[in-house]
Amino acid sequence: MKLLHSLVWFLATLVMFVTAGPVALALDYPFHTVRIVVGFGPGTSPDIVARLLGDKLFQAWGKPVVIENTVGANGNLAGERVARAEPDGHTLLLAANPVIVVNPSLYEKMPFDPVRDLVPISQVCAYTNILIVNNDVPAKNVQELVALARARPGALTYGSAGFGSTLHLAGELLKSMAKVDILHVPYRGTAFGRDVIAGRISMAFVPPTGALPLARDGKVRALAVTSLERHAGAPDLPTMAESGFPGFDVTVWFGLMAPARTPPTIVEKLHRETVRILAMPEMRKRFDDLGIKPIGNSPAEFAAVIDGEIPKWAKLIKEAGIKLHD
Repeated sequence: MKLLHSLVWFLATLVMFVTAGPVALALDYPFHTVRIVVGFGPGTSPDIVARLLGDKLFQAWGKPVVIENTVGANGNLAGERVARAEPDGHTLLLAANPVIVVNPSLYEKMPFDPVRDLVPISQVCAYTNILIVNNDVPAKNVQELVALARARPGALTYGSAGFGSTLHLAGELLKSMAKVDILHVPYRGTAFGRDVIAGRISMAFVPPTGALPLARDGKVRALAVTSLERHAGAPDLPTMAESGFPGFDVTVWFGLMAPARTPPTIVEKLHRETVRILAMPEMRKRFDDLGIKPIGNSPAEFAAVIDGEIPKWAKLIKEAGIKLHD
């Protein structure tokens, strides 16, 4: 009888451990330093966002949150670093959308599969880009720009931060939808903005923090924003969709992700913390100052965004014949 009672006690304890284990894991998490890996250098937009988020997570948890800049291959090195990390929630990725939805079609060989090897936690934020042109370009709106490009095939040029960047893809999307020939001039940094002012290139898609001050000072002409909604800092500036290209949407977003097989309870805790932080007035003010819109959607909603964008960019990249080898 004692043996039977002992067995029953053991089984009951085991059931309690198995069912309560994940909950206890989430309550105790994190156990040590959390690393948020960013695929771009210090001072870039994703780096700034990661540090803002990391500071608030540290305040909430009392555990160090370190931002790790792993630069290279358009964010692939950072994605691979997290995809191969221990799935315990202590190594996270602050992913810019090219890494997740563009690179799989852009690179002949990917070091990881973003859908298979990473789990979405939440989209953190997003921002639009703005189409600017040199003041000597005789176009006051997008339709006039397109008419000029059609009249002078190959004469207009646009700059970007490099092959596969959202600024590059915005130009390719315009070329595809408008059926025009505009020469892409890739840069290694952000000098293309200055070159639009100088007239070395005709145009570029530029983040609002760079584009709007230049336009207000009369150094360039802003024609449209690349998101489906107008930008709060320039409400009179039309969208590309309003300018005659329905569905034109090149929104830059950053999302928090973890290695696949990370316990769902930890993913959920990270999601709740992210949403809570993004709702803070001081965070909203900081994001507003940066021209960034906070999001904070659910893991399922984030996954749906990824699933919807991958084929969109795959189609454009195939049509444009863009391919990178490493």
